[in-house]
Amino acid sequence: MTIFPGFAPEALKFLKQLKRHNEREWFKARKEQFDELLLEPMKLFVEEMDVRLARTVPEISGSPKRAIFRIYRDTRFSKDKSPYKTHVACWFSHVRASHGVGGETHGAGAGYYFHLEPGESIVAGGIWMPARPTLAAIRDGIAERGGELKKLLKGRALASRFGALSEEGKLTRTPRGYDPAHEHAELLRHASFTVSAPLDDAMVVSGKLAQQVEKDFKAMAPLVRWINDTLGYPPSAQR
Repeated sequence: MTIFPGFAPEALKFLKQLKRHNEREWFKARKEQFDELLLEPMKLFVEEMDVRLARTVPEISGSPKRAIFRIYRDTRFSKDKSPYKTHVACWFSHVRASHGVGGETHGAGAGYYFHLEPGESIVAGGIWMPARPTLAAIRDGIAERGGELKKLLKGRALASRFGALSEEGKLTRTPRGYDPAHEHAELLRHASFTVSAPLDDAMVVSGKLAQQVEKDFKAMAPLVRWINDTLGYPPSAQR
């Protein structure tokens, strides 16, 4: 039995309106609508995916309290002072990895990300722009076992749905401390280790969303597990 009933089409309409009226007074007057259309369904989605992860990638989990990102933007260091994000998102991480309440940082390990936004919804996995010690550990893993990473990135389920690793932040040269002629120099240049794929609006408001996301999470599991293994977060056969 599914816990998650699905997102209503009105949820996407609300986010479109929020993009046009990104103001505190507008949002405050519609906070109950936001909760009903987006926050409460997202909590149920997280619970649903946690149940599904327990049987496919049991070391990865998420709870409504910790997995859902806040709708409020941190504008302290941004020229854009819009108070609200125009999407909702959640993050599922290794049970042993560190993470903050609300998932505002992705913690130390690799995991899964779901992003709901009209016309721009995605499912993703891996680790995004890790801190220097974490990045160093991943690069050391590549230097020693990069062949494993290359092979799993070519796996049919992952490659056909997600393609290659994101090149966001990728260096133009091999990082200091590694031989420029290293056989895995291309992978060593990455500063972020993520893959992602789009979800169209019809899918995110359909009854098949949880099933599709579970399939996508399973396809990304080899990458997520390889990264976590290099960081000392092992896979698990059961939760």
